[in-house]
Amino acid sequence: MAAPELPEAVEPKKKSNLKYAFICAIVASMASIVLGYDIGVISGASLYIKKDLKITDAQLEILVGILSIYSLIGSFAAGRTSDWIGRRFTVVFVSAFFFAGALLMGFAGSYAMLMFGRFVAGIGVGYAMVIAPVYTAEISPASARGFLTSFPEVFINVGILLGYVSNYAFARLPLSLGWRFMLGIGAAPPVLLAVLVVNMPESPRWLVMKGRLADARLVLEKIADTREEAEERLADIKLAAGIPSDLDGDIVVVPAMTRGGDEEKKVWRELIVSPTPAVRRILLTALGIHLFHQGCGSDNVVLYSPRVFESAGITGDDQLLAATCAMGVTKTFFILVATFLIDRVGRRPLVLCSTGGMVVALVGLATGLTVAGRNPGGEIQWAVVLCVASVMAYVSFFSVGLGPVTGVYTTEIFPLRLRALGFAVGAAGNRVISGVISMTFLSLSNAITIGGCFFLYAGVTALGWVFFFNCVPETRGRTLEEIGSLFGATDTGMEAEDAAPERETDSCRARLLPGSSPGV
Repeated sequence: MAAPELPEAVEPKKKSNLKYAFICAIVASMASIVLGYDIGVISGASLYIKKDLKITDAQLEILVGILSIYSLIGSFAAGRTSDWIGRRFTVVFVSAFFFAGALLMGFAGSYAMLMFGRFVAGIGVGYAMVIAPVYTAEISPASARGFLTSFPEVFINVGILLGYVSNYAFARLPLSLGWRFMLGIGAAPPVLLAVLVVNMPESPRWLVMKGRLADARLVLEKIADTREEAEERLADIKLAAGIPSDLDGDIVVVPAMTRGGDEEKKVWRELIVSPTPAVRRILLTALGIHLFHQGCGSDNVVLYSPRVFESAGITGDDQLLAATCAMGVTKTFFILVATFLIDRVGRRPLVLCSTGGMVVALVGLATGLTVAGRNPGGEIQWAVVLCVASVMAYVSFFSVGLGPVTGVYTTEIFPLRLRALGFAVGAAGNRVISGVISMTFLSLSNAITIGGCFFLYAGVTALGWVFFFNCVPETRGRTLEEIGSLFGATDTGMEAEDAAPERETDSCRARLLPGSSPGV
């Protein structure tokens, strides 16, 4: 009688690999901290810039909101740059933009120079929005990818909070120095980021794209949970890059089709020029969720929070900046909560509850601001309390649902070969709408009152809830084929090279840490 076969031993997961990937993700996500700092610090600095440079409201709103438009340059260039010089050195490149932009703004002697510094920093913001999540996703082990790729979104909010704290810390300096220190101190983190990133590994996906298989294998063995997983991921990446699975060696010649622009043109044609009905619906859903993500006025609450609190009846710069810091703490806390809910509760329930709560909060804020605006001579205590509570509720609901779900959902619904450009189109639309909304806030407030603005945003958000209810199906835990069928596709068009990476994605979803999320 033959001896029974023993089950094959399973190699235990290596905790050191998770720790190594965790450190890499932390360092890469530091770019998001700098990004968030540039967004948050301008809210308080604008109070002093207006007084010192004696600029108008129209000039101020352009200064505050133009960053989103400038960031389009970096967003569109990030993909090609990271494919050319690698993900790691692109982060160093981003650091140079942040460093130069912070110095230009810190030493600005005029509105024109300040705008130029904002332009340079804006390019860095666009780069960071793309490269931080891309590098983090590609360097993360399967068992923790959802958790680690949520870091950039979390760190953006940490950066915004640090910007608010900087406003409060330097507010007591002389008028001509305070706002310059607030903006100029942003030059320090990029230097640290550049030094740390140089010592980090390159993305294994980029190494395979360049034919450096041995280097890619070494990196994968450092970040994967097991050696078998490292080999599986290498085989999947090779397949996606058009490298035959049996082709091995230290360095190989990557097929020309993966390096040329023919494939990219084909994707643009399939996505924009002649999409199938299913792809058209996916694209419209992605653009719609980005439209309402910004149309609800979320950036204006972040960028103009001192102006909002001042309109509510809070006086004194210290009180205004303290209220803004409290809002930043609340926003950061609830984005952390979101990372533990998004895979447990699901995308659709979170975004519907989030949007519904935002409508109620916006109506409360608009009501409080309207009452306060009609009684400019004296402070109405209940209106002040209502405004502050509504702002805190608004950022809480936004951060726990619509904020993080927008990026996650966009990356999930596109077929694999359309995912990168589909995400870029959605992100570009997001930035354009953000720029338009933030650059018209003060003018719109003067035209229909600040309370009227938030009633308008409440109406847009209510329309968003209707859109999400009718057009946003649940994607949690579904495969690419299943997601395609949700949007009316009988065939997602996923070809052979798509299948292996998608199998990896499905297995990753099954092995995510409890409560982890893909994040953006």
